[in-house]
Amino acid sequence: MINTKEIKSVKLASFTKMTASIYGVLGFIAALVMLITLIIMQAVGVIPQLAPQLGQFNFVTGLGIPLLVLLPIGAFFITIVVSLFSVMLYNALVPRLGGIRLELEGEDVVKIPVISFSLILSAIGAIWAFIVGLLMAALVAPLFSVISTPSIASNITDNLTNTTGATVISISSITTNITTNLTNTTGTNIPDGTFGTAGIILALLLVIGLPILAFVFGFIWNALFALFYNYLVTRVAKIKLKFANMAGSLYELKHIPVIPTALAVALIFTLLGIISGILDGNYGEFITNFVFYFIETALFAFLYNYLAPKIGSIEINMI
Repeated sequence: MINTKEIKSVKLASFTKMTASIYGVLGFIAALVMLITLIIMQAVGVIPQLAPQLGQFNFVTGLGIPLLVLLPIGAFFITIVVSLFSVMLYNALVPRLGGIRLELEGEDVVKIPVISFSLILSAIGAIWAFIVGLLMAALVAPLFSVISTPSIASNITDNLTNTTGATVISISSITTNITTNLTNTTGTNIPDGTFGTAGIILALLLVIGLPILAFVFGFIWNALFALFYNYLVTRVAKIKLKFANMAGSLYELKHIPVIPTALAVALIFTLLGIISGILDGNYGEFITNFVFYFIETALFAFLYNYLAPKIGSIEINMI
């Protein structure tokens, strides 16, 4: 019997704790693989050939070993921020856009309704793009403003020269040369202050255009994900999720069967890789997609099953 469930909300603490722990471990595994790779490359003498200018720099002790600490910690804390904010967005948007729906038959996800899945995920992606665009605009607009103001650019150049004792090429002269070249190339007089105006336009594009693009392309990508799963991948393998009812509409994700779920996700990204590979001319992308997403999903499911009894499962409200 097929039951349609809508994920109304996700518990912040349980989701954030689990995902941060998993990606912390995955970060350590990635760092370990990089360390082993660096050891092999240094042992066979590949690194000195690729970067002779670095001389006797020891990549194993100087880069590989520090990554064993930095990468897991960085992955853990970055995932906390991303997961926490993403779940907050999901819970806030569900009453307005509706939540993700799943058609379940036992443990099998037999269908992912396209619109509900694509709409909320693309909306979350658009909000993240707005935040990133806002931060980038906050950096870009002042920079263009400085470049387009000769007096400020001149003061920066003078301060750098006085501080370092070296002759620093004037920023204003650089912008003047660029403007002159543009004028000569296009035959159009480029007025002063063009860079400041360009900075404002770029900032608007980042704050407004980037979220719109993220929503549109995110919706298409997520819709293709669901369509491929519903009509092609389920003929070979299905995502399996074992839920247990805790009380009322509160469920916990008790277990994720590793192989069928990893195979299903890998096949979806293989099909998506064929499309993106055709668009960008990388016809081998679908192979790397299959290998990468199979391994990543299998590791994620395995770690989830191992950690769930120890730190608690992800809890969600479904009706």
